[in-house]
Amino acid sequence: MEILYTSLLGFFLLLVIYLFYNHKSSENANLPPGKTGFPVIGETLEFLYTGWKGHSEKFISDRIAKYSSNVFKTSLFGSLFVVFCGVNGHRFLFSNENKLVRVWFPRSIHKIFLQSTEAFSTEEAINGRKLIQNLIKPVGLQSHIGLMDTFSHWYFVTYWENKDMVLVFPLAKHYTFLLACRLLMSVEDPNLISLLEEPFGVLFKGTFSVPIDLPGTPLNRAMKAASFIQKELLVIVKQRKTDLAKGMASPTQDILSHMLSTSDDNGNFMDEADIANKIFGLLVGSHDNITSVCTSIVKYLAELPEVYQGVYQEQLGIAKSKALGELLNWEDMQKMKYSWNVACEVMRLEPPSPGSFREALTDFAYNGFSIPKGCKIYWHPQSTHSNHEYFPEPQKFDPSRFEGSGPPPYAYVPFGGGPRMCPGKEFARLEILVFMHHLVKRFRWEKLIPGEKTVYTPLANPEKGLPIRLFPHEA
Repeated sequence: MEILYTSLLGFFLLLVIYLFYNHKSSENANLPPGKTGFPVIGETLEFLYTGWKGHSEKFISDRIAKYSSNVFKTSLFGSLFVVFCGVNGHRFLFSNENKLVRVWFPRSIHKIFLQSTEAFSTEEAINGRKLIQNLIKPVGLQSHIGLMDTFSHWYFVTYWENKDMVLVFPLAKHYTFLLACRLLMSVEDPNLISLLEEPFGVLFKGTFSVPIDLPGTPLNRAMKAASFIQKELLVIVKQRKTDLAKGMASPTQDILSHMLSTSDDNGNFMDEADIANKIFGLLVGSHDNITSVCTSIVKYLAELPEVYQGVYQEQLGIAKSKALGELLNWEDMQKMKYSWNVACEVMRLEPPSPGSFREALTDFAYNGFSIPKGCKIYWHPQSTHSNHEYFPEPQKFDPSRFEGSGPPPYAYVPFGGGPRMCPGKEFARLEILVFMHHLVKRFRWEKLIPGEKTVYTPLANPEKGLPIRLFPHEA
């Protein structure tokens, strides 16, 4: 044990020395203005702390005010970072994906998901992304609306009705996970869902943890949870492949069957392990982000009765237009214009993710400054979402911002933009709208903790889970 601690101490000292000199050498480069803080930790603690305290935008806005509204430097997670701000910064990053920059993740995330940044720019990964985009285009998703409607009815009857009080965040989390399992893999067995859902709770606690893989650390627990999930998903994939071969499953019944039955442009099929990884990624992407949005919608509708009333009247009109037992359809989704504007304004004020990371593939210049190859880059949606130039009175809740042509391009970016626009945007829109439909036609509600904060750990969630008191509408 003493040898282990001595080795760890030696490694840590070497890391400090390396990062110290790397930190010093960067001071002389033609980098954007800003400070990098202390060696190793840089400004990481302040970056994380502002998110934990419910003010993730403060880290960005303070530095925009002090250094530059376009680009500034900092140091996070042991690396030099340049933060791109504003519409021009978003446009530059999104339009230069896999040209000048590529997706980058902190070391802890690599360890959990067992992928390297190189994988995101390979032809195989690009082909896999194209396949997923094709599977969740609006035309393909239309057939899922009825299933979402049926599922949501069951969910609210089971978990919300006949309750005086509910805790919104965990219930919304369960909702999105159950629905994702059903739509992606046709999994409905409660035992199997429970087996998969529990390790997901462990997974996200380690995503932005200290990258130390020792027994008992958040990272170590998250890595074990990820490994367990991937093994279970591989079992599901193998069984589905067998069922398809025997004619016991349909090639079009869900996204898993589509992946197993669809080849790329060269006639090649994805292997089972790759499909399991893609399903894993889709479960992550269709789970926590939508949970965050649905929870924030409940929060704002409780705080803004006039906005709630607008959503309620729109959804009630759609409900009354349906015959007994008739399910929601694509045309109904298009009628939910005010409801979607409300959801968009919620995501403007509280984007589910506090931003994303990139890495410079080569040396390039931006705004008169040098961005060296290997430099890490960060963009934050609030650099435009809270900017009065693009959104007058940015702290005011105003769904009308999204009427007509809406905000300028690259000003509103909860789903990213350009080539890196989230392929699941339409999936998310449908799921959020169906959730809103079933929620408001059943209840009005009030918050039990009026001043409850939204914190980022790492995604937006209410500090106490958002407890609310329910008041069912009279039949």
